Amino acid sequence: MRMIEKFSAWLILAVLLCAATAEAQLARQTTKVGTTVAPFLKIGAGAKAIAMGGGAVAVGGDVYSIYWNPGALTRVSGMGEATFTHAQWLADVKYDFAAAALNLDGVGTLAFSLTSLTVPEDIVRTEVNPEGDGRKWNAGSFALGVGFARALTDRFSIGGAVKYIREAIWNESAQGFAIDVGTFYVTPFNDMKIGASISNFGSKMRLDGHDLSFNNNPGGVAGQEAQNVPSLYETEAYDLPLSFRIGLSMDAVKTEKIRATIAVDATHPNDNVEYVNSGLELGYDEMVFGRVGYKSLNFSDDVFEGHLTWGVGVNIGLSSTASVKLDYAFADYGRLKNVQYLTLSVLY
Repeated sequence: MRMIEKFSAWLILAVLLCAATAEAQLARQTTKVGTTVAPFLKIGAGAKAIAMGGGAVAVGGDVYSIYWNPGALTRVSGMGEATFTHAQWLADVKYDFAAAALNLDGVGTLAFSLTSLTVPEDIVRTEVNPEGDGRKWNAGSFALGVGFARALTDRFSIGGAVKYIREAIWNESAQGFAIDVGTFYVTPFNDMKIGASISNFGSKMRLDGHDLSFNNNPGGVAGQEAQNVPSLYETEAYDLPLSFRIGLSMDAVKTEKIRATIAVDATHPNDNVEYVNSGLELGYDEMVFGRVGYKSLNFSDDVFEGHLTWGVGVNIGLSSTASVKLDYAFADYGRLKNVQYLTLSVLY
């Protein structure tokens, strides 16, 4: 069984690494930034993971694995966990993420997630009416997901999630589906963890709506030939932000009261250059936590806005089996406004 466990883990990791390497060798001349739809799917979930710089694919232990690595959902403790994260995103955009997981004895771990991004309502401005024409518009995106993970052995697990995605702006909208898959392996070496995942593998999305319809006069002259022919503006279909992640995490220090966990992720997106996320978590008696991280480290001339992250957390026990966790994270976005995350979790 141990040979099967090791072979399966390393085989899947090798396939993911080869796929990422093959695409990297296509010698892209640009980063392809802005060429994918649903960019809200790239916003990291959970204050803990954000505070650790987004180095979370091999950390596991909470319901946020449904975002970072579904294969690690089996590490959710107790009967399960429910959580909610809120962030005042850039330009007054609101970001929310909610998820819940339930451990099913002898079956696996079932999880659900909801991601929401909303743009505040604003007036419609035109060239003729720069101060507004009496109408208002807004925009929003959301993704609804369901995931499942199963431990094949006490050290190796695999999982996946299916998501329905929708984006809308004013009277137009686009819809699509995506899947995430991941593996999680605890090595015999100091219980070092290896995680790998593929996120947002799915259909292309195309905007559609009644504002794209119009009446056309093909002849160009009123009263001649066909008049008011129903027509439709054609929009392009774009890929989802596909990402390959491979990561390591390990408890560098672990005593009766003190724990120090380090984590490093390497990410290969389909619309940008490769980058590395890393983080450190210090925990005292599994009650109080301090975290720091560095996100989007890359070795090219391309510049990401912001790198430093940090945060704190507290775990309040309610009973022998239930507790409440409150986590805070701060992410620096350089020339843009910083973003602060707040997460409330209930473990049962």
